[in-house]
Amino acid sequence: MTETATVAAVLGRMSPNLELNQNVAERRADGDDIVHLGFGEARLPVFGPFAQALAAGARHNAYGPVNGAPRVREAVAGYFTRRGLPTEAPQVITAPGSKPILTALQLVLPGDTVIPAPAWNSYRPQAELAGKRVLPVPIPEACGGVPDPERLREIVREARRRGADPRTVIVTLPDNPTGTVASPETVRELCAVAEQEDLVIVSDEIYRDLVHDPATPVLSPAEVAPHRTIVTTGLSKTLALGGWRIGAARFPAGDWGERAHRGVASVASEVWSTLAAPMQEVAAYAFDEPPEIRQRLAASARLHGAVARAVHGIMTDSGALCRPPTGGFYVYPDFEPVRGALAGRGVADSASLFQYLLDEHRIAVLAGHHLGDDPGALRFKAATSLLYGDTRELQQQALEATDPVRLPHVAAVLDRIRDCFAKLGA
Repeated sequence: MTETATVAAVLGRMSPNLELNQNVAERRADGDDIVHLGFGEARLPVFGPFAQALAAGARHNAYGPVNGAPRVREAVAGYFTRRGLPTEAPQVITAPGSKPILTALQLVLPGDTVIPAPAWNSYRPQAELAGKRVLPVPIPEACGGVPDPERLREIVREARRRGADPRTVIVTLPDNPTGTVASPETVRELCAVAEQEDLVIVSDEIYRDLVHDPATPVLSPAEVAPHRTIVTTGLSKTLALGGWRIGAARFPAGDWGERAHRGVASVASEVWSTLAAPMQEVAAYAFDEPPEIRQRLAASARLHGAVARAVHGIMTDSGALCRPPTGGFYVYPDFEPVRGALAGRGVADSASLFQYLLDEHRIAVLAGHHLGDDPGALRFKAATSLLYGDTRELQQQALEATDPVRLPHVAAVLDRIRDCFAKLGA
């Protein structure tokens, strides 16, 4: 496929997770009772102080600096510094979500792009829109979010022999779609390959603060290879502000980092201009991390972990292979062990498994082939963050509960999921 044809193909379709979410919303509006596991939104009420900060920021209606107001950039710099990445405000840029920053990086960074397989479904089209070739590399057996380091080296070298020009590798810590955190050892190995092969690392750390167990170590590639790593983050997942669109990035210190930062700022100036001024008020407050924000983060991580583990148990009890979730709010089961039983139901690949679950059980998931996985595999992503209740009151109960999976409204939907999957291997 030519570069023009690839771009045209991307422009001819909607992002599959957003399309699925829209379709589920329409079917529910028509009265269809669907359990939604197909969309990665942290479905929690808006934290009261955020609404207050937004109201306070409503009086600001000027555009402001492209990179973000000084106060916001200082707050983001402090956020990264507290996570072991000493950062100054000039290294930071803000944006309406991390997604535009990731797209801008594809326009700015040279060469082709390496992504894990499977991976978040927007990495590939973002690179393809920038005219790049995409090289998927399988993830390690133990975790997702990073390409297997040994395979990374092999595939990069083979791609160069064939005339491709891989120059950037994207990693996700913790991972979407597997809900796992790569070990420090794996991150160090990946950084070693990046050094040997001269790869820029883009580390998507939007789930960084949703590690389920505070004792789980999270090592950013920027701690190991600071001169070649750009880190992106945002408030969509950790603080449930997806619709408010607040993102940020940290660039390396030094000449190369400054050039990359200027490139993204140039794209920003032509595309989104600046993060909306009222949202900058929210961002400054959130990234400053006063005690109530830290408490909210801890409560959110506990809730996400409890429900993700419950869904993981349902999947493995039904015969699936599945990595135990350790961060974020996803599980990624593999139903290969019950392929024979599923074949009797007309299920032979990820697309037919998705359709079977939706048509026969009214359960929506995101099929693995949309995430760059083998279309013939029986894998999908299940987002567990939409199971906390359909009202703000129920969601708040789940957030405050010591054992949220025992709440009647959460237990009821888990029972429905359990009933469905118990039948798959029967």
